[in-house]
Amino acid sequence: MRYIPLLAAAAAFATPAAADHHLADEIADDAGEGVSQERLKSDVYSLVGFGTRHTLSEQDNPERGIGAARKWGEGEFRKASEACGGCLEIVLPERMVQGRRIPEPTRLVNVVAIQRGTERPNEVVIVQGHIDSRATDAFDFTSDAPGANDDASGTAVAIEAARVLSQRQYPTTIVYALLSGEEQGLYGGQLMADYAEEQGWTVKAVLNNDIVGGSCGSDGYCDADHIRVFSEGPRADLTDTIRAAQRRNGGENDSPSRNLSRWLDGLADNNANGLDVRQIWRTDRMGRGGDQIPFLEKGYPAIRFSVAVEDYEHQHQDLRVEDGITYGDTPDEMDFAYLAKAAQLNVRALDKLAMAPMPPAPVAQAAVRTFTEIEWEPVEGAFSYTIWQRRPDEPYWRDEPVIENAVATSARLEGVRGDDWIFGVSSSTAGGHSSPIASAVPAGSYAPIPQEEGDTE
Repeated sequence: MRYIPLLAAAAAFATPAAADHHLADEIADDAGEGVSQERLKSDVYSLVGFGTRHTLSEQDNPERGIGAARKWGEGEFRKASEACGGCLEIVLPERMVQGRRIPEPTRLVNVVAIQRGTERPNEVVIVQGHIDSRATDAFDFTSDAPGANDDASGTAVAIEAARVLSQRQYPTTIVYALLSGEEQGLYGGQLMADYAEEQGWTVKAVLNNDIVGGSCGSDGYCDADHIRVFSEGPRADLTDTIRAAQRRNGGENDSPSRNLSRWLDGLADNNANGLDVRQIWRTDRMGRGGDQIPFLEKGYPAIRFSVAVEDYEHQHQDLRVEDGITYGDTPDEMDFAYLAKAAQLNVRALDKLAMAPMPPAPVAQAAVRTFTEIEWEPVEGAFSYTIWQRRPDEPYWRDEPVIENAVATSARLEGVRGDDWIFGVSSSTAGGHSSPIASAVPAGSYAPIPQEEGDTE
């Protein structure tokens, strides 16, 4: 195939200062090395020590219940902020909620630390876990519900990420969030997604960590080498117009979240000692959900990290021994070395995402012609762009780019019949920090879809 940029060749390619998309992990020192397994373990035990963190539990008891747990999480963020000279802004978004699993109006509070970017503070990546827990009965707010793996593990990841990454500065903003009300119906995720929208943030990625601290299942099967990353296929915010366009032109396997998952898989491959990503091309586990979903419904790219193998005897269970089987979500059933690796992958991903520009929003024109034209608008903070390809029946982007480090914002690919290919574009800074790829398909952009009158979700 022949590739001819639309602009003059002399102006179409960047200098060698921009690095290859797949070498981003080698550009700077590894932020993940700052993660402490002992701190993570201590955090989990501290959270378990509050007895229950049920959303309906006590809010004013200093030692037990959701209120004490939230106060502890806020304190950990404040300690991290003190260590970086006050670089974290602590906010406590709240609202009154009531629903199927919240029979009476209840105060819901998230604990959020914001590390403002130095260049593009409105451009945001979010890491989160839910701080609430539950026993067997979703309405039981008095029994002990340790919630060690579900989800003290994800809460600990968000706190540890704040400790490590707040020692660095980034051009874009990192948000660390501890969410309430997940077990009652994703209320904390909805509150956080609404808060992001109210702030007018440009959300680049949401990393939701829910059950990330175990390596063995209830059947004895273990996998300490992989972590699952769940990503949606067709976007939750599709309009009828865009859905029809995808039926004609493709895009069912190219949502921003799906491409974020592909990017995370590649990032994990660059660290032989870390967890390998197992991409699960579903929004969440079968018949279940997590706090990434409210973000997806608003059109924000969001994925879920979860263990390779779930242990159902130690999840959503009353503490008991029954027929010789011990039930309950307790720390002794966790694998803290695994949790540390999960935290390291999150920290590496946040580090790269916060350094990189937003992905472009490419558009491909190839109908009834023997060539393909790809165009996109310039991206703030981007120095160059790289075009990628794969066949429509291939799951992953090919290793070799079509055009690398172009400074033009369009390209004409002579002799390339677009019917046979999916194309995508990534953006890079002058220092070589590269974004995930955005697909040149309807709704491939990392931005919410405008909801037009008459369209339905």
